[in-house]
Amino acid sequence: MRIKKSRKKYGGSLGGDIAIFILLTVIGLFMLFPIYLSFVQSIKPPEELFLFPPKLYAMAPTNQNFVDLINTASNMWVPFSRYIFNSVFVAVVVTATQLIFASSAAYALAKVNFPGKHALNKIIEVALLFTSTVTFIMQYMVMATIGLIDTYLAITLPFIATPMGLFLMRQFMGQIPDAMIEAAHLDGAGHMRICWQIVMPNVKPAWLTLMIFAFNGAWQITGYSFIYNEALKPIPTVLQQITASGIARAGVAAAAVVILMIPPMVLFLLCQSSVVETMASSGLKD
Repeated sequence: MRIKKSRKKYGGSLGGDIAIFILLTVIGLFMLFPIYLSFVQSIKPPEELFLFPPKLYAMAPTNQNFVDLINTASNMWVPFSRYIFNSVFVAVVVTATQLIFASSAAYALAKVNFPGKHALNKIIEVALLFTSTVTFIMQYMVMATIGLIDTYLAITLPFIATPMGLFLMRQFMGQIPDAMIEAAHLDGAGHMRICWQIVMPNVKPAWLTLMIFAFNGAWQITGYSFIYNEALKPIPTVLQQITASGIARAGVAAAAVVILMIPPMVLFLLCQSSVVETMASSGLKD
């Protein structure tokens, strides 16, 4: 007797599966289109960049835009490797500190009872409504007062804690059963050990997602109003200076956009499988 294997139908039927596949394919192509267009623009010669109507492909692809960008960067009085170090250093420091501070504070707000806890949670939710532009003037005044202008702290300290990161971690940590925390306390574990050895492994999708967003934001830090020393400027600032010559360097600007896109995309590709897999099965319940 042959046993017919049942196939899981996500759409309830074969037609539903096909419809979902087509829909996801269209959405995926729509999301990939800006990346494709940025790459195509970077390999177009200058005369093709201003064609109307614009072409969605390069008729005479070239790598001259990247060569011009590298040559221009190499002729600057500060080595280009120094700019790379600045951006990597800032991105790593901001990402690591965001994970540490957001996770520690989120654990306290989600699993520790103390006076003013609910008020602090409300303040964090209200802070989500504001952008960093609102606090820009105050940040500059504070940095100037304590003498942090033209230092690495000026482009790392304001970004080591964000309301979004704290809110994300708090929401995920709130799903951890209180019984697990109480059992750890009975075994003699302190809050620090519970946070980093018990809670953090169970909120892996949260801190992986936070790491992606934190790195992406840190990689784009320019520090225009905080950094005047050329040796301390990150890559985005330098590339914007190089491409600030208008139409003459439109191709170089397109190449710079592609270069700035690469590190965040690589990090996302390395982490996205874990994020998707753990997101699908996350959420512990009593």
